[in-house]
Amino acid sequence: MTNSLRSSFARCRRPVIKIGSAVLAGAGGKAGPPTLDRQKFAGLCDDLAAVARGRTPVVVSSGAVALGVERLQFRQRPQEMALKQAAAAAGQSRLMRLYDDELERRGLQCAQVLLTHGDIADRGRYLNARRALGELLARNVVPVINENDTVSVEEIKFGDNDALAAMVVDLVEADLLVILTDAAGLCEKDPRKDPSAQRISHLERITPEVEALAGDPRSSVGSGGMITKLRAARRASEAGVPCAIVPGEPGILQKLLQGDDVGTVVSAQGERRGLRKRWMLDLKARGELRVDDGARLALIERKKSLLPSGVREVLGSFASGDPVQISTLDGTPFARGLAVYSADEVRRIVGRRSAEIEAALGYRLLDCVVHRDDLVVMQ
Repeated sequence: MTNSLRSSFARCRRPVIKIGSAVLAGAGGKAGPPTLDRQKFAGLCDDLAAVARGRTPVVVSSGAVALGVERLQFRQRPQEMALKQAAAAAGQSRLMRLYDDELERRGLQCAQVLLTHGDIADRGRYLNARRALGELLARNVVPVINENDTVSVEEIKFGDNDALAAMVVDLVEADLLVILTDAAGLCEKDPRKDPSAQRISHLERITPEVEALAGDPRSSVGSGGMITKLRAARRASEAGVPCAIVPGEPGILQKLLQGDDVGTVVSAQGERRGLRKRWMLDLKARGELRVDDGARLALIERKKSLLPSGVREVLGSFASGDPVQISTLDGTPFARGLAVYSADEVRRIVGRRSAEIEAALGYRLLDCVVHRDDLVVMQ
């Protein structure tokens, strides 16, 4: 399976390539924070130019905050939100200038695209972004996407660019997600503690046991760690797209796309879902519905809507139309959907038959809590 999966990468036509801050970082000064390594950056642009021959790559790039820290001469990466936003504003223009200059030297055009989670969550803005990206790709322009850190606050942040990259996979209908990192891939043990730790070449799926291998993020440059990369790989995989987590070394993209055994690759889970279903996977859940085993089987095996009779617990506060996570009684998530009723309304009809909804609420919108057309099973 591993060999056939890796050999299929040669047929990839639209990869999303995520480049992390740690990949771009140089050594920095003795007293200051790491800076951007211009030589390594130029090498990555060589790789992107090679990938772009016959393909339409999409880049999700970190580095704006790190460049802003360098440009504003901060002694270390700021923790305060306003300072982070200021660093992002100062660094984003310089990051794009570097991409523009380096890619233009290699015969490529690029375009800056800044997104927040609010752009993904709003269906109209999502479609607008998708159409704009489609026009850029149709003209062989390389989109360079980053989170709009200057205006992002907690409720509209992706949290890290690994999560953003996984969502961009759906936005541009990519056929491969590549995450460049400062590690060789996922290892069976922490290589920082055990140099003999073996790299895991292939994962069929991302399980909680696999996530436990990631350890704690310790980068002073980026905001994630291996755990955020595994979660991004799982999101892409569940949307029907394979993922590769590979070291950000010169020539690594060509090696990956010619089928070499580099990094850790994750298989796609089943067929690609429709765009609307994949969009729902990208939404941040506003609440959680815990259901019994009968409801879980009805959703997964019989493709039914979620009825109030199957709901056992309602967590969080959400309005009608908001995204909600659907979980087993022990809190294990297995589906995502759009709520027909608000959290308070669902609490009033928990465990009731559909025929009792009107008596309990004084009205009835639908017979279900989440309609099948607005529901997607994650695994």
